[in-house]
Amino acid sequence: MAMARRVSIGHQDFEELIENDYFYVDKTFFIREWWENGDAVTLITRPRRFGKTLTMNMVEKFFSVKYAGRGELFQGLSIWQEEKFRDLQGKYPVISFSFANIKEETYEKAREKICQLLAAEYQRNAFLLESGCLTDGEKEFFNRKTSDMGDMDATLALNQLSEYLSRYYGKKVILLLDEYDTPMQEAYVNGYWKELAAFTRSMFNAAFKTNPYLERAILTGITRISKESIFSDLNNLTVVTTTTNCYMDSFGFTQEEVDKALEKYGLSDQREEVKEWYDGFTFGNRRDIYNPWSILNYLKRGEFNAYWANTNSNSLVGKLIREGSPQVKIMMEDLLMGKVLHTQIDEQIIFDQLDYRESAIWSLLLACGYLKAEKHMIDIRSGREEYDLVLTNKEVFIMFERMIGDWFNRHSAPYNEFIRALLRDDIKAMNVYMNRVALATFSFFDTGKKPSGDTEPERFYHGFVLGLIVELADRYMILSNRESGFGRYDVLLEPEDERDDGIILEFKVFDPEEEKNLKDTVQAAHAQIEEKRYDAVLIAKGVKPERIRKYGFAFEGKKVLIG
Repeated sequence: MAMARRVSIGHQDFEELIENDYFYVDKTFFIREWWENGDAVTLITRPRRFGKTLTMNMVEKFFSVKYAGRGELFQGLSIWQEEKFRDLQGKYPVISFSFANIKEETYEKAREKICQLLAAEYQRNAFLLESGCLTDGEKEFFNRKTSDMGDMDATLALNQLSEYLSRYYGKKVILLLDEYDTPMQEAYVNGYWKELAAFTRSMFNAAFKTNPYLERAILTGITRISKESIFSDLNNLTVVTTTTNCYMDSFGFTQEEVDKALEKYGLSDQREEVKEWYDGFTFGNRRDIYNPWSILNYLKRGEFNAYWANTNSNSLVGKLIREGSPQVKIMMEDLLMGKVLHTQIDEQIIFDQLDYRESAIWSLLLACGYLKAEKHMIDIRSGREEYDLVLTNKEVFIMFERMIGDWFNRHSAPYNEFIRALLRDDIKAMNVYMNRVALATFSFFDTGKKPSGDTEPERFYHGFVLGLIVELADRYMILSNRESGFGRYDVLLEPEDERDDGIILEFKVFDPEEEKNLKDTVQAAHAQIEEKRYDAVLIAKGVKPERIRKYGFAFEGKKVLIG
């Protein structure tokens, strides 16, 4: 058996991979499929670390006139088998750049960085100034491309550069934009979405719609931002999402590709565990797509770990779940417990709706690869698309555990002290620590739009239960029975070890019409535990009645009383 190629982590340059004979799964068939589809502008969405950047670099190296005569890069690969494609290599001017590093906190900084990228693209083609194909006015326009250029110069930059290159080479331009939506996500998180959307809309309109010098274009990203937001009137746009059959095996590794790699590296006996950790992504009809970043790391190190989780920027996802409604937290809790979420989804991400449309949150999580569609159906009456969603795999589960743990690390000392007090049945300490946790958590979950401490105490205890799942999941099975009515939430901790007590927590919000004070609310919580016979669940599991502890949690604004 031939020696397995070295696995190189983090290389996104196609030329380097080929010339250094690093491990590479042949995805050059994407070039054939894309070219033969003939679409003018193609938007492809895939999760992070799924080979989008490497694919764009591969396309650039194949078509760019700057790589004319470099066919040896593709020899032995699938695209080189057909003469008509060999004849296309190195034949087109290509403009290629990425928004991946535009993660700024203000609109001004984001705009400046975009302008820097555009200016750099002009500098790479500075030979045009001496080519004799530009007029004096065009040279002046060319030289105005700086990081502080005006809006007109910036939004027309790609359109004009396309014209100059097309005139010089006698061929229309291929335009490649990688990670187009990264600045959009940061704009939403940092509060300048509208300003950046307006700027981007003008630039995209000039580059991709009203550009007669454009041969074809590809944009890649994680999300499909709504057409109205930044692609208005772009009627030549073909959108390929994770549910589209087009290019479904061009990104990520298929089961066959993973099996071959495992065999090559002597790891075939780990196939099922590799599948549990890293499989589960669904693109179109392919239900066996693996996360390539994690597979490469596993092949190199030979040990299981949450490699993908360590690379992801979760600021937007974290914000949406952390600041989401109680219903979002309930659903997140269900997902962490392995349950299925049935929901309607619109694959267009409308950032203006993320604050109040729960379906938009699940659409984002599906696009990011954190959720997978177990089942997809169309409601006959409404025509709306509905999905059964679950967490994608073991790696994603670990990632969400860490994310939730990070939220509680903001006030980890009192929170962890509360958990210890709960386990040793120290009610006095539980009250001290819980009030400290409540104050910190109300502040953390407050979106700034309404005072969470006064009007939404359920925000706190749903977040609290998510934290319990993470902290105690290795010691207890956490069960929940959500009752109807405002402010009710039951938590049952079923011990994994018979030496531990069973624990029942009943949350109730103070009702001034029925209770005089928080002590009455605690008593009402205990009465509900007895009336509903919540202990029957634990007794049926073999927990003795005398080993079941029952607590009532009473809330009034930021005050908590446990009894």
